[in-house]
Amino acid sequence: MKKAIILLATLKKDAPSNTEALSDFLIEKLQKNGVSCETVKLVNQNILPGTYEDMGAGDAWPGILAKLLEADIIIFATPVWWGSHSSEMQKVIERLDSIHDEILSGKESRLADKVGGIVITGDSDGAEQIIGIISNFINAIGILLPPFATLSVLWEGHRKDAKKTREQLMEEYEKEYASTSDKMVTQLLKYSK
Repeated sequence: MKKAIILLATLKKDAPSNTEALSDFLIEKLQKNGVSCETVKLVNQNILPGTYEDMGAGDAWPGILAKLLEADIIIFATPVWWGSHSSEMQKVIERLDSIHDEILSGKESRLADKVGGIVITGDSDGAEQIIGIISNFINAIGILLPPFATLSVLWEGHRKDAKKTREQLMEEYEKEYASTSDKMVTQLLKYSK
């Protein structure tokens, strides 16, 4: 059975978020295709700042990295904040820099056999820039981003003050984005080893 890890970079610690709902929508599609899924809600983890694999006592990153190394599929899920990804996603990029350092020193990437996908929510522009930044980074550390492996929902219902229920979000995603998410899942499975 293939395994997917979703790195959920919402800024909401307790309350459900648009990004979490869209990630769950994608997870349902992955699970229907026999993929085991686990979500790591980054804001609830003690990920210490830095660019090394282990930043010392209490750092949750080494355990998260172990999960990434065991996964076949890694999904980077972030909201748009002022045209860019969230600070939680930036922490992931900074902490995965240790993999890039290994590659620069001549080692093979420990993530070379992984397939990546990108999930983005927002109420305005920013998805293209975020896809560009994340795809450039994951390419540099050896993760393959297949064609059509992004799911971006930029919709006024995602405004901070929109107060959509989870059910309303899921209904919108199913109505407008079912075929896009199905294609993303097909591509992730096709390109994963």
